[in-house]
Amino acid sequence: MAATTKKTKSNMDDTRDPIVVIDGVDIIYRVFSSGKLANRTNIGNKKMERKLKIREVHAVKNVSFTVYRGETVGIIGTNGSGKSSLLRAIAGLTQVQNGAIYAAARPVLLGVGAVLLPNLSGEKNIILGGLAMGFSKSAMHENTASITEFAGLEDFIDLPMRTYSSGMSARLRFAIATSRNHDILIIDEALSVGDQQFRKRSEARMREMREKAGTVFLVSHSLDSILDTCSRVIWLEKGVLMMDGDPKEVCAAYNDYTSVKPAAK
Repeated sequence: MAATTKKTKSNMDDTRDPIVVIDGVDIIYRVFSSGKLANRTNIGNKKMERKLKIREVHAVKNVSFTVYRGETVGIIGTNGSGKSSLLRAIAGLTQVQNGAIYAAARPVLLGVGAVLLPNLSGEKNIILGGLAMGFSKSAMHENTASITEFAGLEDFIDLPMRTYSSGMSARLRFAIATSRNHDILIIDEALSVGDQQFRKRSEARMREMREKAGTVFLVSHSLDSILDTCSRVIWLEKGVLMMDGDPKEVCAAYNDYTSVKPAAK
């Protein structure tokens, strides 16, 4: 499928306030490759000896787009398409090899792997997370009850984080991060671990943030979550921007692309 950028009103209206600009970005990882494994036909062949070599993985390829204040942008694509790499670059955690990324505010990345301290209780992690985001200690004490309730952890909040399941930890991370309105919030798969009730609360929270002129990036394999919360969708495939536009149109094209076609008889 040829790469195409589907234009919408949101990315054609020059009167809107740009908040993130991605300009010709390439992300390339240099990793060690161990070479080919020995087998019956090449045992003893010195040319087939295992050697460490540096291999380049081109994760994001010349990607450009502009995101405007108040948009909620879904990022979709099959595994290994560069979605998380691009969002980590927007957050300033991954270096780009070509191009540039401009942001009008500091992006905040919320991922399933976001760090909480395992030996501290959920309540103490709420306090520390809030302090890291710029809240005062007194404000976080006031917000602890509402954050705990949103995460559905009232019976566990005094227990160490190491006793939490992955789903419980992810719910708490999301609740802490979204307790404050961010200019730019990046959410990487954080909604994929909660139950249906929590996902609905999370989607409603993101819509509230969008209405308050915050900009949200959401990476998810759940197209239902994308369609329910996003005003725009960007589709990356093998590092290439395939489509950018209306959520229904982009998701439909992505479904067609990924659907398994019956074998010819």
